[in-house]
Amino acid sequence: MGEPFRERLSRVPLALGTSGVDPFGLDPQWAKYVLMSIGMMHRKYFRTEVHGIERVPTGRVLLIGNHSGQIPIDGTLVAAAMFMDAEPPRIVRAMVEKWAVGLPFVSLLFTRVGQVVGVPENATRLLAQGEALLVFPEGVRGIAKTIDQRYQLTDFGLGFMRLAIETGTPIVPVAVVGGEEQYISVANVDGLAKLLHLPAFPIIPQLFVPGGQFPLPTKYRIWFGEPMHFSGDPDDDDSVMEEKVWLVKQTIQSMLNRGLKERKHIFW
Repeated sequence: MGEPFRERLSRVPLALGTSGVDPFGLDPQWAKYVLMSIGMMHRKYFRTEVHGIERVPTGRVLLIGNHSGQIPIDGTLVAAAMFMDAEPPRIVRAMVEKWAVGLPFVSLLFTRVGQVVGVPENATRLLAQGEALLVFPEGVRGIAKTIDQRYQLTDFGLGFMRLAIETGTPIVPVAVVGGEEQYISVANVDGLAKLLHLPAFPIIPQLFVPGGQFPLPTKYRIWFGEPMHFSGDPDDDDSVMEEKVWLVKQTIQSMLNRGLKERKHIFW
């Protein structure tokens, strides 16, 4: 796998306190083992192709991507690419949905590998430290798509654009192809999701087949686009922000369309 994980991690600047963790709870020892695990997924199971990662600027940056796959493997593989394929290696911070951190063990795991609850205060502090921040503006709407909606972007939230303008942070559009087919959802049962207090309740036939609980070994392809820069007033009306967000959304959709056209097969 190239340079050992320990050596790559040692080249990532971390502001560790006396307790050995950074201000957000990232623990290098936890991160090392988690990165080794996702590195195997990245290289061996999903065999990820990474394109254009050299376009990601140093310093603070917002990575804005499409979301898919029922569980956030797409974000995991973007993080793996930034650690294993970028030079120098970087640890990506992802904005985690508030409901997710209430799950058993998940809150501690996310904290120890540097992921934070998706509130503006956390995002602003991370960018001020020069971090790479991964945001999926579709949120749960994106991850819970059914197969007939695959690679069709849903509405983007506006928060990331206000954040980019307020902090003067470049946006790098990211297109991820491969996630929509790892768990094929044929429907969402909204009523049951509300009853169970879940963001979605997908119907995934493969889960009822022996071994189908594992995601299908689709081949992932990740494209990083050219940095986009926006200016203006972060407190502008939603209508003004929507125009800027539309540009980012259309860029990602175009990247997805091009990636799908170039893809010859789902699995290789």
